[in-house]
Amino acid sequence: MSMIGVVSDLTVAFLWIGIIGAGIAVLCALIALYALARGAPGLVGGAAAVWIGGALLSLTSGFSGQWLPVLLSIGALAAALILGGVLRPVVRAIADRPKPEAPESTTQPPSGASPAPRRVVGVRTVASESIR
Repeated sequence: MSMIGVVSDLTVAFLWIGIIGAGIAVLCALIALYALARGAPGLVGGAAAVWIGGALLSLTSGFSGQWLPVLLSIGALAAALILGGVLRPVVRAIADRPKPEAPESTTQPPSGASPAPRRVVGVRTVASESIR
């Protein structure tokens, strides 16, 4: 096989490795977006760390002359960081909203009545055995 055939075969392999890397990077960017919106800094750091690996893998598509996977992975993280920062106050406002009070259920005794004393049956301890 000539050198041009080897390079052509490697070009196809590098392109697919870059596409898979871009997919990993986009997935991690979505996880970072969710974590930023929820306020979980540890998850954001972990997603960003794995995103770096995916972005480096997407760089291999450059050997085949295709730079779209690299641009896609970089754009995904940039969009995730911006949208996560915008969505965080919205999520916090929704979480801080006062909850409506639930109506009292009918299974509870009236507030003036004391509940019946609880009777524990069949429990033996070391202290109860030494009393006998």
